[in-house]
Amino acid sequence: MDIRIHTGEKPFQCSQCDKAFTTKSNLTIHIRIHTGEKPFQCSQCEKAFTNKNDLKIHMRIHTGEKPFQCIQCNKAFTTNSNLTNHMRIHTGEKPFQCRQCDKTFTHKNAHTYHMRIHTGEKPYYCIYCDKVFTQDSHLIRHLRFHTGEKPYQCSQCDKAFTLKNCLKIHMRIHGGEKPYPCSQCDQAFKDNSSLIKHISIHTGRKPYQCSCCDKGFEHNSKLIIHMRIHTGKKPYQCSQCEKAFTKNNDLTVHMRNHTGEKPFACSQCDKAFTNKNSLTKHMSIHTGEKPYKCSYCDKAFTHNNALKRHMRFHIEEKPYPCSDK
Repeated sequence: MDIRIHTGEKPFQCSQCDKAFTTKSNLTIHIRIHTGEKPFQCSQCEKAFTNKNDLKIHMRIHTGEKPFQCIQCNKAFTTNSNLTNHMRIHTGEKPFQCRQCDKTFTHKNAHTYHMRIHTGEKPYYCIYCDKVFTQDSHLIRHLRFHTGEKPYQCSQCDKAFTLKNCLKIHMRIHGGEKPYPCSQCDQAFKDNSSLIKHISIHTGRKPYQCSCCDKGFEHNSKLIIHMRIHTGKKPYQCSQCEKAFTKNNDLTVHMRNHTGEKPFACSQCDKAFTNKNSLTKHMSIHTGEKPYKCSYCDKAFTHNNALKRHMRFHIEEKPYPCSDK
């Protein structure tokens, strides 16, 4: 076998593809890619692996073992390859050069993914829709939207997420962390996208224009929801009744009518509500707050709807015509 390393001889040919190997054991492991066989089962979780070494490395997640220590900083890693990749941060080494442009990369995988920008290759296909991806990790994340899988569970509440980054952002709600401060005012936010949305309040910029009316929006997502007013599209269907909604959040709130869930509890009395807005309105009973002020007189109201009704007396608006019958 040692001679084959020097000669390059690979006598063990895969019958399913064009790959060949120097040893029969390596061929056996490779064949499992085609058969889907994963004989090495983790005793701590449901994961299984095609070879024993991958299981050994995986077990370090459960044991917390990180035997590969960086000599430049205090970081440690589960595999030697991860340490090698990390060391390039300190050395600045980027050994993987793109042949089409001047970009270089610290990791081989990053180089492989980058090359697909030039070739247009997207080898990872979704089995549920026509989307294709340059990276298998992107496909895995995408598939969760079809399957509903949410593997990232919050340790503080019952929420779960499809993406690890979404869990990270969510945890800031529990920790109170808001690392994205606004440069125009004293507000801060838990994620960059919330900050970007907020900035538009200061700039007044609304680059997303409705093609059917004169409304503009700060974000494309808001324009998409708004367009459903014109198209009549209600993609979020209730599974318990015939009602449908333009927004997923509206469906979530509606479903509580069927389940009886009222997650927004008043801290002053025993009342609870299906949505946060109803709780906010209710709290004004306890606080006496009347934030909706009339611009014509000194009256103020707890609810916006009450102010709108009151304003009709000033402008003599009669939106509901009297019947002659």
